[in-house]
Amino acid sequence: MARVGWRTAGQNVAVSTEYSGTGDPRRSIELLWGVRERPRRGPRPRLTVPGIARAAVEVADAEGLGGLSMRRVAERLDVAAMSLYTYVPGKAELLDIMVDTVLGEQQRPSRVPGGWRGRLEQIARQEWALYRRHPWLLQVATHRPPMGPNVIAKYDYELRAVEGLGLSDVEMDSVVALISGYVHGAARGAVEAAQAERRSGMTDEQWWSAQAPLLAEVVDPERYPIAARVGAAAGRAYNAPAAPEHAFEFGLQRVLDGIDVLIRRRAAAGDGS
Repeated sequence: MARVGWRTAGQNVAVSTEYSGTGDPRRSIELLWGVRERPRRGPRPRLTVPGIARAAVEVADAEGLGGLSMRRVAERLDVAAMSLYTYVPGKAELLDIMVDTVLGEQQRPSRVPGGWRGRLEQIARQEWALYRRHPWLLQVATHRPPMGPNVIAKYDYELRAVEGLGLSDVEMDSVVALISGYVHGAARGAVEAAQAERRSGMTDEQWWSAQAPLLAEVVDPERYPIAARVGAAAGRAYNAPAAPEHAFEFGLQRVLDGIDVLIRRRAAAGDGS
């Protein structure tokens, strides 16, 4: 398990890369879909699986994924740690439920203006916002995703954005994966920028103002003419070393341009031209 230093919400914590789908698959499915039969007798349970998941999300939001543990979740719920295991067998299954829980926050309007492009833009911006609210999601490897109701609903909604455009089923899946992968990378850069500001106590503008005069002393613009020209233009535009929001929007439009080429090619092939 890879670990690096990461300060979140004013605290130093260790960030770990966690992997979804590493727990007991049957228990995860039961918990995600609520199919396990509940006791019919006895007192009403004090806790619920959704409530535990929401508390776990709050811990991860505040302390980072490295600060998440069954003990910390129990403390937030003001219960003994062992009592959680009555509902959730362990951290691996808890992580699956957490991922599915936050995906349920996304809005999925039935009508979005702008055709397929507008629909994919809406999906991308929803996911961008989700990562900004829950940056710990970037440390969850979902090669084997938790197949919960919100994961399935998200996938189905995204596929409907490109349904009926002449793409094959595999191409539809690839387009959805392309958008998701792009947003994941862009969001990582944005989250890292925000964390750098918290860690250093300096805004990007302050950092750039301090660095620019020093660079002017040591960098010869005649030796690096293109870097000097473009870097100066970008620095004036961003007043910072980078602009995550601008990079996200610029890159998203270029990804959509590429998808547009694919759709046009499939349409042309369907016309026999």
